[in-house]
Amino acid sequence: MLSQKARYALRAMIELAREDGQVTAGELSVRADAPRKFLEAILLNLARERLVVSRRGKFGGYLLGRPAEDISFAEIIRLVDGPLALAPCVSRTAFKRCEDCRDLATCALREALLKARDATAQVLEGYSLADAVAGKGAELLGG
Repeated sequence: MLSQKARYALRAMIELAREDGQVTAGELSVRADAPRKFLEAILLNLARERLVVSRRGKFGGYLLGRPAEDISFAEIIRLVDGPLALAPCVSRTAFKRCEDCRDLATCALREALLKARDATAQVLEGYSLADAVAGKGAELLGG
């Protein structure tokens, strides 16, 4: 499951992608529907990784660190939540044998989890902030 922290990060990054200029933390907090102090901590982490640039002072705020088309959902989620994989034994970025695993080669779960990881990564790595701003891929819920 996507954490609330990752949801706030994605929403804030999409809002930054919608702007030509910088946006204050207070304005981002309102637009992303996120608690300001919590969002500021997330933005600090994103700034450390250069996904956003922060400018201090009276006319300060935040801007994207790179063009929106160059920042994928996968990159943001990995930064905030860690690996996309459902289990550590199928993670490309944080591989670790599962604690209760007797044998990786004969694990009955691993093949499905590998497929799920690959499918998830393919979608999230191929979906950028620019795509989100353009509304690509959104499903309409009908009744």
